[in-house]
Amino acid sequence: MKSTCFSVLFSSLSLVIHAQSSMAPLNEDYYHAIDRYEVKAGRVVTHIFTSVKPFKRSDIVAFVDSLPHQDIFTSRADQFNYDYLRNDSWEWSRAETSASKKPFLKALYKKKSDAFYVDEKAFDLHINPVIYLGAGQDSRRDDLVFINTRGVEIRGMIDKKVGFYSYLTDNQAVLPSFVWDQMSLNPVIPHEGFWKEFKDGKGVDFFQARGYITFEATKHINVQFGHDRFFIGNGYRSLIFSDFSPPAWFIKGTVKVWKLNYTFLLNQMTADVTGSLGGLKSEPGGYPNKFTALHHLSINLGKKFNLGVFEAVVFSADDSTGTDHFRLDYLNPVIFYRAIEQQNGSSDNVILGLDFKWNAARKISFYGQFVLDEFVLSHIKAGDGWWANKFGVQAGLKYIDAFGVSNLDLQGEINVVRPYTYSHNTTYGNYSSYRQPIAHPLGSNFNELVGILRYQPIPRLNLVGKLMFIKTGRDSTGVNWGGDILKDNRTREQEYDNAVGQGIANNILLGSFTVSWQFKHNLFIDANLMIRKSESALPIYDNNTTISSLALRWNIARRLYEF
Repeated sequence: MKSTCFSVLFSSLSLVIHAQSSMAPLNEDYYHAIDRYEVKAGRVVTHIFTSVKPFKRSDIVAFVDSLPHQDIFTSRADQFNYDYLRNDSWEWSRAETSASKKPFLKALYKKKSDAFYVDEKAFDLHINPVIYLGAGQDSRRDDLVFINTRGVEIRGMIDKKVGFYSYLTDNQAVLPSFVWDQMSLNPVIPHEGFWKEFKDGKGVDFFQARGYITFEATKHINVQFGHDRFFIGNGYRSLIFSDFSPPAWFIKGTVKVWKLNYTFLLNQMTADVTGSLGGLKSEPGGYPNKFTALHHLSINLGKKFNLGVFEAVVFSADDSTGTDHFRLDYLNPVIFYRAIEQQNGSSDNVILGLDFKWNAARKISFYGQFVLDEFVLSHIKAGDGWWANKFGVQAGLKYIDAFGVSNLDLQGEINVVRPYTYSHNTTYGNYSSYRQPIAHPLGSNFNELVGILRYQPIPRLNLVGKLMFIKTGRDSTGVNWGGDILKDNRTREQEYDNAVGQGIANNILLGSFTVSWQFKHNLFIDANLMIRKSESALPIYDNNTTISSLALRWNIARRLYEF
């Protein structure tokens, strides 16, 4: 099947290959720095279409170098960030500041960002260690919560035509109590795949592997295939496609030309797993598969506004109640999925929507998303709460250098998703992978308000505060109120009078504060305090948790459980 996908996609591409670039791995803090300078410039840029992440390293360098230096990188912290971004992709910037003053053993860390590198005309290579060592106190656990991650990250190019990226880590962890509670209902680790028990059943043990091959088929067409994550949107959350679920196999094609950016993404995902708090179980024939195919087209309208439209379809040849074979029609990168679904008489799950970004003025940006799973206009007008009026809405604001304070950035965001959105009436047709939502981590049937404060008072110090208010509806035994997208929506509780947050109320208040010091390039010391208050009539969701932790991080993003 994979060979069929490759041949169908690649046969349409030119054999002329141009210089290419690997991607900067998804990292909330890293990508905020890039978004910050676009908002500060007060316009949308053509080097990077920010709604589809990750970004190419070559595009990041071209973007920061295109900005008027005296107007954008005005503070010491901004200048530090400018050098940091260029040093992190020095093979494209050739930054003079990328060289280390004191290489280790005269062979390692000749460049600030790389433990070891090769810089030849025919071969470019970057090798770095990956380490995450953290421990802390959870008020509801007697033992320490901790994370112990060791691994390696490798990227490079061959003949400046074919790029590659590989990431592998071995991990052991004792998870926060509220995460462990939810794993008793759904035995998967957020963001991760297969796992087994560790420390006499108190912890988890798992690998994470990501990697891909990338090349430029033409000057304006990029092609990737591999195993990784993606994120679509300009917000803290995504209602379209997020990096919450585990990495998955993919083929991705991107066309960036004129004011347009078009992305075709095909993922092979894991449809279901079996296990308990003792770990997941291997199956003789492997876990069943499902596929998601997605089109996203965005266009810059004028100098300040970007509009995107998308469609996605979920289908599975392993689902006896859905399609009975792989639909090659969905491999067409320029076709309307809903029409194909109806033409085939299938019951696949098609989701439509749009996103936008408006850099209204220097330092202020508005953004949002609208996701449409299904609806009937007459029921919308009647206001009868029909169950199948399924949609989600996001609205957000970013305020850069807020109130005239350099490097103080504020963000506010609202997310509302109606009951039963993303769910389906077939076993594997829901919008999930490895039993985890592909979009928002809460699934559906919730209201959420998010506030984020970021402050970089001096170059190496970052302060991040977050406050979230969530109201969602939970299910009691044998009842489906529309919050759990894994459930067959034919088991819904009622046909009409459905409302966001219905079911057994669960109100969550989550606040966190992180102090992060970048000791060396991509080497961080993090101190974090998180307070989570969860109120519900269901005992498993009725608890208060306070977690304080300290961590050492090297070439890896912060691990977050913010839901």
